Amino acid sequence: MFIVFDTLNVYYIPQYMPVIQELTLRGHIVKMVCYSNKNDQEVLAKTFDEVGVECIWVSNTQEAEQVYVTIKPDWVFFGNEFPHLNSVHQYSKTAQLGHGVGPKPSYYHKSITPMTVRFIEGALRLEKIKQYYPKGNFVAVGFSKLDPLFKHQDLGLNLTQLGLDTSKKTILYAPTFNPSSLECFPDNWPEDFKEYNILIKPHSLTQVRPQYANQRAKLAKWARFSNVYVANENDISLLPFIQNADILLSEASSTLFEFAAIDRPVIVCNFFKLKWTYRGIFKYRFEKRFGKDNVLYKEIGLHVDNYKSLIKAIPEQLANPQSYQANRQQYTHDHVGPTDGLASVRIVDYLEAIDKA
Repeated sequence: MFIVFDTLNVYYIPQYMPVIQELTLRGHIVKMVCYSNKNDQEVLAKTFDEVGVECIWVSNTQEAEQVYVTIKPDWVFFGNEFPHLNSVHQYSKTAQLGHGVGPKPSYYHKSITPMTVRFIEGALRLEKIKQYYPKGNFVAVGFSKLDPLFKHQDLGLNLTQLGLDTSKKTILYAPTFNPSSLECFPDNWPEDFKEYNILIKPHSLTQVRPQYANQRAKLAKWARFSNVYVANENDISLLPFIQNADILLSEASSTLFEFAAIDRPVIVCNFFKLKWTYRGIFKYRFEKRFGKDNVLYKEIGLHVDNYKSLIKAIPEQLANPQSYQANRQQYTHDHVGPTDGLASVRIVDYLEAIDKA
């Protein structure tokens, strides 16, 4: 088979990679289509070299459409909706593989335009999306991004090389870009947690988009502390950070589900800064996008309403990691799916079965 992965954003790559590796292992031809209007080609050159898959660069979805109808792959994988499916379906089958299992309604609504198949993670997600789209073809396989963690592959960061102390507990702070708690943390917050290592993994869009310059200024200040490592734009995958962390802090990110799946405590930051287009008279836009979360994560771990609460909450949660264990296990079953590390195997098995039918 000839399979192409539509890589609109670089942060799709960790979700695609286990599937790409399984396809390559079985002798299939794999390429990626990457968008120069969304990503910096020079910055990402190293990443794509490490992936070891040819990348065809396009500047927009219209160019991507032309690529697909020209090269005619057997399958095209998408991480989101795609506006030109009718053209693609003349020659290829399509699969949707979402890059996250977060709480945003967009998780479900991206299937409004049906693809040949959409691969879903957990049992509750499958049940819910079938209610939205009863005629769609959805197959529960698990969350391929986490396959390397579940298979206990050596993914971790070298804390010693990063100047951190391996004898200390490690906090992972992984804020999303919008709405983000990042700007609500003080400039010197690592001083309050000097007895811990702090790994900070911002969203990839924080690293590159002009409108998040204030977030990058915060990151630069935190990076000066000796107990802190801040991920750079080449740190695409969250998995090495998860591997090394004892506890996670985040706000509205699918990272919460990913970290809970390895049965370590998470703290949900209920404080965050909204951009001006979501505040005041524009609050309805925020409600429309984030709404009454289709996935409620209020029980996944401890919630805190302000930064100061973290000073007490973090040591308490580390001392009592079992306090939300049953909840984490239920969330994992419902939203992440099987934890056997074989989601990518199930995906490729499906493709091969359809190809032989």
